[in-house]
Amino acid sequence: MTKIILASGSPRRLELLKDAGFEPVVVKPCCEENIQQGLKPAEIVESLAEQKGLSVINSHNYYDIPVISADTVVALGNEVIGKPKDRADAERILSELSGRTHQVCTGVAIFYKGKTSVFSVSTDVGFKTLSAEEIAFYCDTDEPYDKAGAYAIQGKAAFMVRAINGSHSNVIGLPVCEVVENLEKLGFKHNC
Repeated sequence: MTKIILASGSPRRLELLKDAGFEPVVVKPCCEENIQQGLKPAEIVESLAEQKGLSVINSHNYYDIPVISADTVVALGNEVIGKPKDRADAERILSELSGRTHQVCTGVAIFYKGKTSVFSVSTDVGFKTLSAEEIAFYCDTDEPYDKAGAYAIQGKAAFMVRAINGSHSNVIGLPVCEVVENLEKLGFKHNC
């Protein structure tokens, strides 16, 4: 197993990295998330990922161990769709996504031996047309309420997804292939 620092409290990111042969140590970032107005979704997640990673780097002495931070948003065009505030908001979001293709965009920042790689990956996700009953069924679960876009593809929402064009792991919360590629570009050897 390859030891890394995961600057994220996301259980999905933790699991994805474990499945890829890493031994992540979770160090939750502590920072105010500052977003400049007028940024596109990819620019937003890259900025937030970098802010999170820097908060961990600046408060701990990690040099020989990679620090990976990430942020994910769901976007419909250039409109960012966050986590729902309540059930009515979850129903509204799912109705908006129904029958349409949206993007899941994850920004990643990797810090290793004084070098930094910041990038984003966008995946197109097509939803089938959802009935009011299907939306109500899904909103009766606990899944939509702490997820950007009000759904978890790895859970009960799988029935909603007609097509994925791009990284499947990105939709869950971390584009694992691209993370490994960028670690290697920074000179880190992943022993899987």
